[in-house]
Order: sequence, then C-alpha cells, then structure tokens
Amino acid sequence: MKIIKATVHAVRFPLREPFIVSYATYPDMPAVILRLETDTGLVGYGEAVTDEHVTGEYYLSAYEILKHLLIPAVIGENPFDIERIHGKMNGAVSGNPAAKAAIDIACYDLMGKAAGQPVYNLIGGRAHERIEYPRVLSIEAPEIMAEKAVRAVEDGYSSLKLKVGKGDPMDDVARIKAVRKAVGPDVPIRVDVNQGWKTPGTAAAAIRELEGENLKWIEQPIRMGDIRGLADVRRKVTVPVMADESLHGMEEFLEIVRLEAADVLNIKLMKCGGIYPAIHIGKAAEAAGMPCQVGSMVESSVGSAAGYHVVMSRSNIQSAELTGPLLFSEEIGDLKYELPQILLSGQPGLGITVDEEQLEKLTVKKETVQ
Repeated sequence: MKIIKATVHAVRFPLREPFIVSYATYPDMPAVILRLETDTGLVGYGEAVTDEHVTGEYYLSAYEILKHLLIPAVIGENPFDIERIHGKMNGAVSGNPAAKAAIDIACYDLMGKAAGQPVYNLIGGRAHERIEYPRVLSIEAPEIMAEKAVRAVEDGYSSLKLKVGKGDPMDDVARIKAVRKAVGPDVPIRVDVNQGWKTPGTAAAAIRELEGENLKWIEQPIRMGDIRGLADVRRKVTVPVMADESLHGMEEFLEIVRLEAADVLNIKLMKCGGIYPAIHIGKAAEAAGMPCQVGSMVESSVGSAAGYHVVMSRSNIQSAELTGPLLFSEEIGDLKYELPQILLSGQPGLGITVDEEQLEKLTVKKETVQ
C-alpha cells in the first residue's frame, strides 16, 4: 500500500458561541483537513488545528507547508512505515507539529482500515472501559460561568473545565470561587489558565487563594517555555499543576521531569505531531510516574477521534477533553458523544465517517497533490 494522492482543505468550523481563552477570542475555528488516498483505494483523513500562540503555526501556513513540503515528502510511502514517515517529515521542515499531525492521523486511519481494526487496537488496545469528557466553559463573568456550570451538572456532565487567565488574576479567582459555590464541593473542577497569569509570583499568589476550592489541577498558569518558573510555582502551592503549552515533545518532557515542574501532563496531538509521538510521551510519562490527559485544540471529529484512540490505548492517560465537535454548529464527522462519555465506534481506522459534501461546504480553499 502506497500513498499516491492528497487533497488539502482549508476550512472554518462555525462555533455555536465564541470560544474565549486568555490570549484570543475565536468566532469560528480554522483548521486543515487532509484526505490521503492509496493505490489500494483506501482513503484516510487527518486534521491540523493550529494556534500561533502555542505551536507557532497559522492554519493557512499549515495548508502551504502540507502542500509544498510535507505531502511531497510522503507521496509513495507506505502508511504503516510511520517511523520512516515522521523522519521524512522532520527532514522536510522543522517544527510545524500540527501540519505533521494531519499526515500522522491520516496514516493511522489508513492503517486501521487496511488492517480492519480501530486505531486503538494498533497502539495498545482498550486500556479503559469508558472515557468521560468535561464541560468546557469559556471566560465570562463569574455569575454567567456559575450559571452555565450548574446547567452543565444538571445536564449530566461529571466534571467541569474552566477557562481563565484574561485580565486581573483576582477576577479569575472570583470566577472559580463562584463556580465552586454554585455546583457544590464535590464536582471535579479543572482550571486552565492558558499562560494568562504570566509570571511565577503572580500565579502562585492566585493559586494560594484557591487552595480551599478542591480543584483537580491548575493548567499552565504561566508563559510557555518557562519550565523553571513552572517548577517554582509547583513548589509554592498545594494544588496540582499541569503542564500544557510548556510540553510539546520529548525535549520539553525531559526538562519537566528533571525540574519536577508539573504533577500532570497535557498531551496534545497538535503540539507533538500526531498519534505516534503522543503515545511515546505517554509511555515515557508512565515511567516517570506522571499521569496524563489528552487535550483539545478544538478539533473536529477527525482530530478528536484520533485523540480519543490515544486515550483508549494508554492506562496512564487518565482524562480527556476533546469536545470540539460539541462546540461547532456545523461539522464534518460523526464522532458519538453520549453524556458524560465518548463512544468510539470500534470500526476500522478512526471509526468515523466524513461527510464529503459538508467538507466541501466548509472549505475555503483546497488543492490536490500527487
């Protein structure tokens, strides 16, 4: 089996409401959808969701990198030769992990379809009976976030993830305390600062205000890249600290472990380059005694399904938050969510069906390479 053709789609997924994080407000979600074809007639799908604040990529730059460098590097390759494919991609261009993830995910989709197996069976099998996902709340006024949190719990969500980090950290403290008061002491709450508290001193002061709120963890409170500063924060607080934007690949992982900079790791396929690098980080983290989750860059069913296959295959990956399809008013896939858990179909490959007509509708530009 060889890759003979690729079609790159630049798309914009419409959101039900703006998605607000510390550094940006998204009225819709740009992405690149990749369609790989083989000489056996099989088709595999991949996705790149970029974030210039995290991976240094813009979605149209990922589109061009795929078209001009990455796809030409893998045309003629067997999708099963995933180590070789990553080597060829890394030889073609440095960085650009989300663009590389699109090819990696499409190759795993092809592998699964060729083998007649879901992707998780190719990378470890079923390590979990079920995978639950949280209700993710964007940054809003404390009373609005509290109201939405109560509604989420009433709807059947088993945990909450709060986005904070925009403006005064004490305003974030008020948001978090308002949600905790509204939902009671026992609902698991994860807090994602998205680098918004910036410096170790500011972050530690804010977290100390929250040490009585029974939080699962505080995610990436300071600027990415400052792993030493993250370690400093962790030493000064009792709430578990999660590394997200500070963790891209194995190099950052080793530094986080060396400095004891985090309690939990957030692996994202778009940060590390796809399924293949993600499972390596997960196994290394297991050896280091660090639990992980697979996080979201607000992917469609394609990228979200890929992430859930990684979660399913690794006992050390204990949580996930891939809820992009629930945030879109229009989508291209059929990944099944049944509150509060995700239902992987067990079908070959990613286990989803891509609606080609819907993909064309949401495409703003496309190109075929062969």
